[in-house]
Amino acid sequence: MRDLKIPAQRHPEKNHKPDNPQPKKPDWIRVKAPVGEGYQKTRNTLREHKLVTVCEEAGCPNVGECWNQGHATMMIMGEVCTRACTFCNIATGKPPEDLDVFEPGRVAAAVKKLDLNHVVITSVDRDDVDDGGASHFAQTIRAVRKQSPNTTIEILTPDFLRCDDSALEQVVEARPDVFNHNLETVPGLYPEVRPGARYFHSLRLLQRVKEIDPSCFTKSGIMVGLGEDRQSVVQVMDDMRAANIDFITIGQYLQPTPKHHAVAKFVTPDEFSSYEKAAWGKGFLMVSATPLTRSSYHAGEDFARLCEARQKELS
Repeated sequence: MRDLKIPAQRHPEKNHKPDNPQPKKPDWIRVKAPVGEGYQKTRNTLREHKLVTVCEEAGCPNVGECWNQGHATMMIMGEVCTRACTFCNIATGKPPEDLDVFEPGRVAAAVKKLDLNHVVITSVDRDDVDDGGASHFAQTIRAVRKQSPNTTIEILTPDFLRCDDSALEQVVEARPDVFNHNLETVPGLYPEVRPGARYFHSLRLLQRVKEIDPSCFTKSGIMVGLGEDRQSVVQVMDDMRAANIDFITIGQYLQPTPKHHAVAKFVTPDEFSSYEKAAWGKGFLMVSATPLTRSSYHAGEDFARLCEARQKELS
C-alpha cells in the first residue's frame, strides 16, 4: 500500500478563482427536484445494500430523473478519492478503509433487485492500492454477471496511472460491455482541472482496451465551460477517434461549490448542437452532447443505439 498522508476534504482549495464573476445559470440548465415512487425505491435499495453512488457524491443534476426510472451509477471502492481534481465534489485524501471484499456481491444483489437491463459501475481513484482497484472492478463485473446474466455492464474507471499493464488487462478480461474512462477536459486545462492525471496516458488507456478486446465498446467524455475554446474541443474529438473510441459525451460543467474551479461559460444549446454535428462527422458510433449530458445519463438507451450502430457498420 502507498501511504498518502492527505486529510480527506470535500472541497479542494487549489486553482479556485474566487474573484472571477460567475455567469448566471441559464434556464436550460435547470432540473426538477428528486421526487417519485421510483426515486424512493432506488434510494431504499441502495441504502439497504450499503452502496454509494456517484449520483449523490458528485451532485449529478439528473439524479431525480434517473433514480425515478430505477437507474443509478454504483460507485465502488469507498467515498474518498486519492486525487484532487478541481471540478469534482467527491471528498479527497487518504481513504480510511481497505477495499471491501463483500462489496462486489452487494452491488450484484442491488442490480438484481432493481432488475436493471444496463448498469453503470464507477469508482473513486485508489492510488493507495497496488493495482488501483482493477481486481475489485473485475470481481464486481463477474459478480453482476453471475446474478444477472442478461444485464449489460458499463464501467467508468480511473486511469490506473501508477499501475503496470496487468491492471487494465484484468478489467478488460472480465468482459464489460462498455469501457468508459473520461478525459474530462482539453489537455491545456489539465494542470488546473485534473492535475493528478495525464491526458495522453488516458487516451492510450482507451486505445489499449480496443487492442485487448476489439469487441468492447469504448467511451469517453469531456465537460465544457471550463475555459476551453472550440478548436481545442474539436482536437479532443480527433484524438479520441485516433484512439478508436466509439462514444463521446459532452456536457456542461457545473461548479459544485465556490471552492471548486469556476464556470467560465454556460455553453448554449446551439453550441452543443454544433459539437454534436462535428462529432458525428468524425465517425463516432454514438454521440451525446447537451448541457445536461453526463457519462451515465441514458446509458442503457445509448448502449442499445451503440449496438445498432455497430451492426450497421458491419453490414
